[in-house]
This record gives sequence, C-alpha cells and structure tokens, in this order.
Amino acid sequence: MQKTIALILGGGQGKRLFPLTMYRSKPAVPIGGKYRLIDIPISNCLHSGIKDIYVLTQFNSESLNNHVNNTYRFDYFSRAFVRILAAEQTVDSTNWFQGTADAVRRNLLHLQLKGDEEILILSGDHLYDMDYRGLINFHREKKADVTVSTIPVGQKETSEFGILKMSRQGRISGFREKPKSRSDLKGYKSRGNQYLASMGVYIFNCRALKEALAGNAADFGKEVIPHSIKRLRAFGYIFNGYWKDVGTISSFYEVNMGMAASKPQFSFFYKGYVFTRPRFLPSARIFDSEISHSLVTEGSIIHDAEIKNSVVGLRSIIGKGCAISRTVLMGADYYEDGGQAEELPLGIGDGTSIDKAIVDKNARIGKNVIITNSKNVKNCDGANYFIRDGIVIIPKNARIKNGTKI
Repeated sequence: MQKTIALILGGGQGKRLFPLTMYRSKPAVPIGGKYRLIDIPISNCLHSGIKDIYVLTQFNSESLNNHVNNTYRFDYFSRAFVRILAAEQTVDSTNWFQGTADAVRRNLLHLQLKGDEEILILSGDHLYDMDYRGLINFHREKKADVTVSTIPVGQKETSEFGILKMSRQGRISGFREKPKSRSDLKGYKSRGNQYLASMGVYIFNCRALKEALAGNAADFGKEVIPHSIKRLRAFGYIFNGYWKDVGTISSFYEVNMGMAASKPQFSFFYKGYVFTRPRFLPSARIFDSEISHSLVTEGSIIHDAEIKNSVVGLRSIIGKGCAISRTVLMGADYYEDGGQAEELPLGIGDGTSIDKAIVDKNARIGKNVIITNSKNVKNCDGANYFIRDGIVIIPKNARIKNGTKI
C-alpha cells in the first residue's frame, strides 16, 4: 500500500443533514456516542495499511480540523500522516471548490505525485467497515484505470444512487445517476432483483485521474465517473458488507438506533475497531436508573432515569425522573462549573421526557420538558428546535425553558 494515497472528501454544505451541520461539516458530525463520521474512512485506511491520508475541507471546517489534528498524531519515526487540505484561493483560481471533482483537481499539486501512485477517493459521511486492500488488489489484477466500489441494492433504493452496468468480468459498460423510472434501469439488473450502486469509493491510477480531471467537471458521481467509463478501463468491485450513506437526518437517526439494538448491523465492538480522539474522561456514573438497549459513553452522569433504545453521548447530564426513549443524545464538549451554574444547567433537567429525538451538543433542556412530537408533525422549523421526517432535533447550544412542550 506504499503507493496508495487516500483523499477523503469533506463534503459540501450538508443541507440534507441540517441542523446538525449548522456549525460543522458532515464528516465532523458525532455518531455512536463518542465518534465522528470522519473516523470511519480514516480507520478503514489505517487498518488497510494506507498511511498517506488527506482530508479535503471547505464548509464549516473548524470542528473537523480540530478533531483530525487532535486525534491522528503519529510519532516521528512513522511515515503515516492524516493531513488537512483546506479550500484556498490562488493566483490561478479565486473561486471555492465547485464540487468533489473540482476539490481533487485543485489539490493534486499538493500531493507531489510521481506518476506511479494509486489514488483512493473516499467520502467522509459513510458508515462501513471495509479493508480497501481487496478493492486495490482487484484494481491491479484487472489492470484497470479506475475501479468503482459497488454495493447491491434493491429497486426501491436505486433512485438514491448511481447505478452501474457490469460484465461478468467486472468491466463497467453503463452508468445511470439516480434513475427515476424502471425504463432507466433496463439492462442494469445484476442478480435476482438487485442492482449495483456506487458507494462513492473510487481507486484511480495517477495518470488516469489526471486525464479524468483534465476538463471542467465539478462532480465525480455526475460527471467524472460517467465520462471515465467511456474513455478509460473502468471496472466495478462488489462489496458485500454493511454500508450506509449517512447524508440525511433520517439515515443518521436510523444508524444510531441500529447501534443500540441487540444485534447491530454495524458495531464498534467487533473487528476493525474505529479510532477516535482519546479524551481521558471518568467512567459513567449511573444512580437508581433503568437502562435497556442503549449505548452510554464515558463521562456521563445519570440520576434515577429510564432510558430505552437510545445513545447517550459524552458528558451527558441526565436529571432525576427523566424518561428518554429512541433518542440520540450527543452530550457536551465540557462540564459546567458548579459554582457558576446558569438558570438552565447543561444537560437534561429533572422530570423531562424525550422520545424519537436528536439532541445536539451543549443543549440546555429545562425541567419537566416534553419532547415527543405528539402532533406527528413531519417537518417544521420552531423556536430552538427543528423537525425532520418526524424526528425532533434540538440544535447545538439550544436552550429549552422549563415546562416547554414540543
């Protein structure tokens, strides 16, 4: 893997994941209680023996930059690195990145390529456990210019992905970007009732990548990959493991709920453990509480509460008599000084009930608050809260007064 360089795309504004992306980029969104989405592709790279890793950032990048710089530090005797490549204006270009392909094109000069490298291009908002060596060895065996990693999906899911047509040998002969009708899928069925969807994981030979980016194409999925299929030796690699695009509020909520299930599809407990920032927090303290099918992370303090099917993030403070179910609590970035407590303390106040919600970091939720979306509103922008797909989201640093009902 010494000739393999990984480029992880930091993503755009992340509108579909708003308001979690109000103050941070998509890859910096916390997940699973103590991790960030960016930890997934970086950990996959490190477990695959890939040690030259770049993260391309642009929107709301401070939180992501801070996490990467404080997490992925290697000793002086290791050649491994994770380096931030931030969007920049130059003499040649005064514009910001126009898309994923444009971001890679404008950063190629920073890679100091010699011409014999393989460039692995990854997204920063996907959840999966993958050894990239299988993909890269397949790419080499086929003598491919570009290889696209694919995953089998059902017909109902095809409208969310780029769908590939492949020969038995794996050669790609067609591509449909988010097809809207069955007629668009004619001849694309792979096996049974399944189709092959692009995972947003690509491996290019150095020469092929430069050729593919020679024009003005802005996006990989919509422009570069379809054009590369016509002009280059393009192959598809089939990945049969768990993979999820965490690009919307509903998908983010679902994967977190899945992690708290009895038999999670993706778990941080098993093989390919995920690296993240070591925080040296004390163990969680739990008093007279009933907790079932939930994840509780370190530094949390829980008093006489009932918690079901939930994720309790770092430094979560949960008061007496609280009932929390089907909820993602992201916790807090700090503890509050007891001598300087505010009217609304950090955390969840006594007697509060929360169901089917996402509570972002540093939220101050008062006593006897009810957050249950009892009117079954699908989408709404309220005072200090949002509702997306029926899920109530309390944004970062929000204040919810005592007795509030949402």
